[in-house]
Amino acid sequence: MDGDNKTFSGDFTLTGLFTHSKASGFLFSILCVIFFMALISNGFVIFLICRDSRLHTPMYFLLSQLSFIDMLYISTIVPKMLVDYMWGKGTISFMACTAQHFLYMGFVGAEFFLLGLMAYDRYVAICSPLTYTVFMSHRVCWGILASSWFGGALDSFILTPITMSLPFCASHKINHFFCEAPTMLRLACGDKVICEMVMYICCVMMLLIPFSVVTASYTQILIMVHQMKSVEGKKRAFATCSSHMMVVTLFYGAALYIYMLPQSYHTPMKDKIFSAFYTILTPLLNPLIYSLRNIDVTGAFKRVLASCRGTCGVTREEF
Repeated sequence: MDGDNKTFSGDFTLTGLFTHSKASGFLFSILCVIFFMALISNGFVIFLICRDSRLHTPMYFLLSQLSFIDMLYISTIVPKMLVDYMWGKGTISFMACTAQHFLYMGFVGAEFFLLGLMAYDRYVAICSPLTYTVFMSHRVCWGILASSWFGGALDSFILTPITMSLPFCASHKINHFFCEAPTMLRLACGDKVICEMVMYICCVMMLLIPFSVVTASYTQILIMVHQMKSVEGKKRAFATCSSHMMVVTLFYGAALYIYMLPQSYHTPMKDKIFSAFYTILTPLLNPLIYSLRNIDVTGAFKRVLASCRGTCGVTREEF
């Protein structure tokens, strides 16, 4: 094979989420704020859940794992973007691109499965509360977590080798802000039929099935809520479910566009925008929608503050 035309290695160039322009400094600042707010809010949720024994329940255990995954996969993408903008370079080596592809596929795949199983948890809690302790026992929670990580890892171990082992054309310019699977596939040369087929099957398993579980679970929950007699409880439940469905739809919807929509509907700018929704915005929205607006979490926050104030008061008296 001619090394000048096709290659399995070498450096790529990422164009980034936005170009250097008058507004790029502002966009860079917004991206920095989103990244650090996502890390802080998710880390804070994990801290509260670990600290407060009242939050040691299946739902909050799964929420803490969701926050952990969000911190991991946003950290595989955004820091590289920020450094590239500051240095004015978008170069990424073949090995670094492969590592980024492998990690993000594993983390985001685990979240796809975890969100589906979390919706099942809410379905059991609301629609079958008497059996909740049986269907969501400690062992089941760990099984849900293990199956989510296994699904993400399997997806990563399958898609990364077949995508990154393809020969790449002479142009190594990636018109994207990270090494996303469909973008790398478009850049590759040669016969891609098998790779595209495997990616489609993986996407059905990773996206459509969990999203179907989420949709079915929340549909049953909304039916149950509609039958509630308490008007105030009904409003609160509808508000919670609608906010959850909004975030989940944003997450799955953007990913479905990227991975399952025919290529004729794609443009580089659309791909960047939709990818930013599920890789950058969702890790910020998840803790705000699922946790920080929750009465139990805000109560835990108040108890932590009270504990800190009490400790400070005792220390001053001793001094």
